[in-house]
Amino acid sequence: MAKNYRVGLIVPSSNTTMETEIPRMLNWRMAEMSDETFTFHSSRMRMMHVTPEQLKAMDVESDRCAVELSDARCDVLAYACLVAIMCQGPGYHVVSEKRLSNIASENGGSGDVISSAGALIQGVQTLGAKKVALIAPYMKPLTKTVIEYIEANDIQVTDSISLEIPDNLEVGLQNPMNLFDIVDRLDYSQADAVVLSACVQMPSLEAVQKVEDKIGKPVLTAATSTVYQILKHLNLKTFVPNAGSLLSGRY
Repeated sequence: MAKNYRVGLIVPSSNTTMETEIPRMLNWRMAEMSDETFTFHSSRMRMMHVTPEQLKAMDVESDRCAVELSDARCDVLAYACLVAIMCQGPGYHVVSEKRLSNIASENGGSGDVISSAGALIQGVQTLGAKKVALIAPYMKPLTKTVIEYIEANDIQVTDSISLEIPDNLEVGLQNPMNLFDIVDRLDYSQADAVVLSACVQMPSLEAVQKVEDKIGKPVLTAATSTVYQILKHLNLKTFVPNAGSLLSGRY
């Protein structure tokens, strides 16, 4: 009988992407791995507009979400809002993950907690990349905050594109294959890897492998990095077909 893993997702109320892209990746994996299955369980934090004020207010609700998901005895929890963590200041993913882990453990659940913010940093480091170029849907000041957070982890951001979409629902409606052309405007010549979507809400999955094949450099996203960490925390092989180098199983 296949072993089932429960994946808990802490997501913004207006997020429409993480509950599609993460299950899709793990479903692609299940098509090739007959000895495991995954189920997905979510708790939501209120947020409609991607502003520092709403993001900080939303982050407070993550504690409640961790309690709710630990009630379901999820095997791993993923805090799936990168910028909510990064706007709190460098290193906050460590603080947040530890706090939520303690909260879940005290409620009898698993203490395995990851964040998409920490996962992206760790994903870049796992690839051995020292320099990245990135694409984000945010307004430029918020993209600057993300860049500063990444660079505080000894990763240089050589170039960036801000799509400047303030409405989180609109971010989720973007066509992921637009990134195949948008990347042509990104100067990735000095980068070791490209972050195709530095946001868990901006759809990108269908484009990841295609862009990687096109540019000849590793391509990762907040979502693929989150799945990598989910698999690592579950002690499973870090493989998802057609999802870029990070999930090739080589790392």
